[in-house]
Amino acid sequence: MQNDANTVTIPFMIELTSKQRKFLEKSAHSINPVVIVGQNGVTPAVEEMTKVSLASHELIKISFNEFKEEKRTLAEALAEKCSSVLVRIIGNKAILYRPAEKPSDRKFEKALSKL
Repeated sequence: MQNDANTVTIPFMIELTSKQRKFLEKSAHSINPVVIVGQNGVTPAVEEMTKVSLASHELIKISFNEFKEEKRTLAEALAEKCSSVLVRIIGNKAILYRPAEKPSDRKFEKALSKL
């Protein structure tokens, strides 16, 4: 993929600094969970919902109603499958971030680049 002034390559594994994580955590504070992990765990449907949600929102919360003991492992695996980064786990909620594919749709990139 070529890089020019309007295109930024999205790395497979996104590295965030602690300041960037804190910024995203604050940004996610008012967001309601859009993906819920229930009694069936992380199913292909949950993975697909996570991918779709990340594509449209960039920053999402996942609620663990079940599998609370394995939430870290499940959230990390889900983040990897969705090419996103696990920002933080707070209680039984996980925050995931993935920049939008189109640079014009990215909501957090400018703020994150300043941190």
